[in-house]
Amino acid sequence: MKIKNPFFKKNKNIFLSDIVNVLKIKKLNEKKKINDINDLLNSEKNDLSFFNSLKYLDQLKKTKAEYILTELKYKNIVQSYCNPIVVDNIFKSVSLVTLLFYPNSLDDTVDFNAQAPKKKKYHKVNFGKNVLVGKNVKIGVNSIIGHNTIIESNVIIGKNCLIGNNILIKNSIIGNNVRILDGAVIGKKGFGFFPFADNNERYPHIGMVIVEDNVEIGCNNTIDRGSLSDTFIGKNTFIDNQVHIAHNVSIGKNCIITGQVGFAGSSTIGESVQIGGQAGISGHLKIGNNVQIAGGSGVIKNIPDNSKVMGYPAKDIRNFLKENKSK
Repeated sequence: MKIKNPFFKKNKNIFLSDIVNVLKIKKLNEKKKINDINDLLNSEKNDLSFFNSLKYLDQLKKTKAEYILTELKYKNIVQSYCNPIVVDNIFKSVSLVTLLFYPNSLDDTVDFNAQAPKKKKYHKVNFGKNVLVGKNVKIGVNSIIGHNTIIESNVIIGKNCLIGNNILIKNSIIGNNVRILDGAVIGKKGFGFFPFADNNERYPHIGMVIVEDNVEIGCNNTIDRGSLSDTFIGKNTFIDNQVHIAHNVSIGKNCIITGQVGFAGSSTIGESVQIGGQAGISGHLKIGNNVQIAGGSGVIKNIPDNSKVMGYPAKDIRNFLKENKSK
């Protein structure tokens, strides 16, 4: 179940009439109230979601969303499960509706509420020099916050955590016994926009970064918050230095990710996955459990459980070695 997001204030009085007006499409039931916009799996009754690819058909079948933004070519499929709202550009429409619910969701500015932490409030937390903490921040006992680190408003950090020097954390919920090493940036918006000739238009990000217990995040990592979904790091996963994790990526527990690996948006990584240095994972993929990906590999399609892959495009390691034996 999706955790309630404390970072973005939602407009609670949105009706179908508001949505169709902002999308400039045919009128629907104007008195129908819509509670929220969400991804397919996390939508509840009276929510709105979107469907843009047959690869998400299983999620469409399970969704509780009552209305779905989709293209004309998917209308007949969607209406078997939900009420379709046909639009010309799904992602543009999702962006407009997200801004309707969350008018401040494009804001990613400096938290000017951040101040030096008060010792009475955090009497069992050890702070370095020049630390700033925003409003409504919770930090568990026996945690350490290093020099020049900024923790913006509404962030939650668990017990026994080590947050190093020169770190920025925002839009994030951090578990217990987590180590975040120097220079990491956690919870900034993802790289989402619509390219136009004169002015690139930014895409709102209302998701969070959720880091479970016993995770280690290396130096100079960048972990983007989600757009609609959350970016997720599972228990006991260790991430080396200079790794980039894009918006909506989900990484399971007990994974080992070495230096300079890059994850494109919305890919799902299973449990006990090992990824070698400088490997790249394309977006919207599913990597199974117990997968091993060799360093420098380029993953551009789904990988089933218990696989070992190598090369670009990544393929079964035995086939790769056999094909390249004589080269």
